[in-house]
Amino acid sequence: MRRPLSKCGMEPGGGDASLTLHGLQNRSHGKIKLRKRKSTLYFNTQEKSARRRGDLLGENIYLLLFTIALRILNCFLVQTSFVPDEYWQSLEVSHHMVFNYGYLTWEWTERLRSYTYPLIFASIYKILHLLGKDSVQLLFFCQLCSWFTWYCCTRTLTNTMETVLTIIALFYYPLEGSKSMNSVKYSSLVALAFIIRPTAVILWTPLLFRHFCQEPRKLDLILHHFLPVGFVTLSLSLMIDRIFFGQWTLVQFNFLKFNVLQNWGTFYGSHPWHWYFSQGFPVILGTHLPFFIHGCYLAPKRYRILLVTVLWTLLVYSMLSHKEFRFIYPVLPFCMVFCGYSLTHLKTWKKPALSFLFLSNLFLALYTGLVHQRGTLDVMSHIQKVCYNNPNKSSASIFIMMPCHSTPYYSHVHCPLPMRFLQCPPDLTGKSHYLDEADVFYLNPLNWLHREFHDDASLPTHLITFSILEEEISAFLISSNYKRTAVFFHTHLPEGRIGSHIYVYERKLKGKFNMKMKF
Repeated sequence: MRRPLSKCGMEPGGGDASLTLHGLQNRSHGKIKLRKRKSTLYFNTQEKSARRRGDLLGENIYLLLFTIALRILNCFLVQTSFVPDEYWQSLEVSHHMVFNYGYLTWEWTERLRSYTYPLIFASIYKILHLLGKDSVQLLFFCQLCSWFTWYCCTRTLTNTMETVLTIIALFYYPLEGSKSMNSVKYSSLVALAFIIRPTAVILWTPLLFRHFCQEPRKLDLILHHFLPVGFVTLSLSLMIDRIFFGQWTLVQFNFLKFNVLQNWGTFYGSHPWHWYFSQGFPVILGTHLPFFIHGCYLAPKRYRILLVTVLWTLLVYSMLSHKEFRFIYPVLPFCMVFCGYSLTHLKTWKKPALSFLFLSNLFLALYTGLVHQRGTLDVMSHIQKVCYNNPNKSSASIFIMMPCHSTPYYSHVHCPLPMRFLQCPPDLTGKSHYLDEADVFYLNPLNWLHREFHDDASLPTHLITFSILEEEISAFLISSNYKRTAVFFHTHLPEGRIGSHIYVYERKLKGKFNMKMKF
């Protein structure tokens, strides 16, 4: 369904392709300090809500608050769990302060994860009884019960932030009938979305062009709104990148160069041009698809620009060879506008349609969020226990023999444990017939292991691999005295290099662990 990533959507490789166990082992003699980050403090605010009818987008405060709430929930349940446990231990706060202001320990995070889906879907059940003829509430319901919203919004992907900023910007966009239009606010949010993920310009191109064509004071719009906002945001981006890179770097141009001009994204997979229309778009809409098509015929002409934006975005992305479902996530809220109109005009079939949407998306959301491909998270929790249960942390070491970036990394381990995974950096030199480390490994795993670990001193204490590889490397496991110590379910749909389960092997020796690894 997608290129292997961690369940939380992080790129767990840490960004340094040269990281090896040898480097980590050399640093293990000294104290390794993990970077500490302060969590953002989120305060609960009471907001007065007035029931506004008539305009579906301009006054859609429900959808706005929903997306903000989801992002806060995302930070609570995902991002705070990346902070080292030593930081939490240094805080002297009550449990009430922990819950209200976001100081969540790993244990708190795990507990809240288990309660998230039941609470949210209980809220949807209550909404079913409150739904009237208000299109805004129906739009809110469509967005809230979308399985793909839950699939993406709980992951720390830049696509999630791009989507949230897009929806909030749309709240201030000068759409006909809107009372909340503000050119500076919406253009600032668009600029911020572009800085975070340059692909935001694709979705906003038709919207910006429409605004420019309908604006009577075009020169004023450019000189006093678009140019100042663009200059400020781009300058801030340049200064921040200058600090971190040590030189002037235009990240947005590098993004365009890598993915479009040089088309190196195909290294991570490619699909036919029609993939988004034949598979991607129908999949993310799911059971909302017939209501979306019905709503396209019923929606007023002033919202035709939203449909044009959806089609434009799909067409542009179709020109790129590398395709993923999450790339078109920002168009999903646009589609829910038309789904809301469809449900509004249903009369006798409205309640059955709502029940159908709720139940069908409930199953998909629960399965993809709690069951499908969960093994890569569970195994890292196991590794975390290995680290903390081992009094001599420097003697333990991990080697992940899986497709690169299959699991999270130190973000879930919270321990300076020597770890290594198979690398898959793209070829930036233009070599022909380039194979990354993961590809070389899977050509002949047994020979690769014997060649890489030529003596006992170089062997890691723990190996992690998918079940599909066990038979092929069984000779190496037996000769090196590895025993399977843990099994984790991963998916009901194994494919290619990904197996149904994840196996953890531990090297059993008499007495303590063997000598430290030397890479």
